[in-house]
Amino acid sequence: MKVIRPIQSNDYAALFDIANESGIGFTSLPVNEALLKRKIEQSQLSFAKEITEPCDESYLFVMEETETAEVVGTSGIASTVGLDDAFYHYHLSKVVHASRELNIYNTVDILTLCNDYTGVSEICTLFLRQNAREGNNGRLLSKFRFLFMMEHSERFSDTVIAEMRGISDENGQSPFWQWLEEHFFSMDFPTADYLTGIGQKQFIAELMPKYPIYVSLLSKQAQAVIGKVHEKTRPALQMLEKEGFICRGYVDIFDAGPTVEANLKHIRTAQTSCKLPIKINDKLAVQGREYFAINTKVADVRGVCTRLSIDDENDLAFISQAAAQALGIDNGEEIRFAPTTFRT
Repeated sequence: MKVIRPIQSNDYAALFDIANESGIGFTSLPVNEALLKRKIEQSQLSFAKEITEPCDESYLFVMEETETAEVVGTSGIASTVGLDDAFYHYHLSKVVHASRELNIYNTVDILTLCNDYTGVSEICTLFLRQNAREGNNGRLLSKFRFLFMMEHSERFSDTVIAEMRGISDENGQSPFWQWLEEHFFSMDFPTADYLTGIGQKQFIAELMPKYPIYVSLLSKQAQAVIGKVHEKTRPALQMLEKEGFICRGYVDIFDAGPTVEANLKHIRTAQTSCKLPIKINDKLAVQGREYFAINTKVADVRGVCTRLSIDDENDLAFISQAAAQALGIDNGEEIRFAPTTFRT
């Protein structure tokens, strides 16, 4: 069984391997020992905090195979972004150049550098290793975060965003960044991406063009990738869109990948989730549907994909012994859960 839990110090080696596997463009996991260890430490501190409102916490989780204790994936949540370091995006919008006298009317797309998402929560750092990409593992690694955020909503903003990886080739070259590099920077995309990942963002404010960029002035290759996702990211985007996330024209400043957003309470998994006390009963549990489920703890939170049977009359969720053990709970304790698929 796969179980989600908070990352621990002894998970560093597995996280380093995941960082290596994730490749260029996965900004939140740069291959840097000091930074990765700091991420683990910050996560542990965040889980231990007593919170009444979100500040600058970061929560990092791992997916573990219970039989072998192998860590096969990771995902994270930032309670807020942009409060310490500026959080940049380009916003794609339109301006109109018109002359009634000449009967000319032209609509032009522009990219404007902004910090509009300052203070919102971000789901991030999602990566599942190749040997675990089967069944509901990928969706569990992503969607359990919505259950955790709904259960502990005081720790998060009402608005939740996700930055989608934009288009780059196998060598890490981004058509969008190549245009910016040629005109404003003297570093390649992997270098810029790595510097951002380790927190060295000052160069963005110093070198990024301050005025809106007319999209029509970009190279054809750069124009073609604005708002588009990397082929490996397309399934993640489709899943988030089904959850209610939409793009409002914000794109990444390096590869122009889209950023999508949703209100926490309107995210489908969060909105449809229920909270009930459990009763351990293997026989009844297997008769139910598959659900993503978490216990209601913070530092000891656990998440699994399991079958549950709901007793509406007595407000109980029947759960198997194995699932209860993986969640670290016993009879009478509560879980928050949502179906793995939604009926239409």
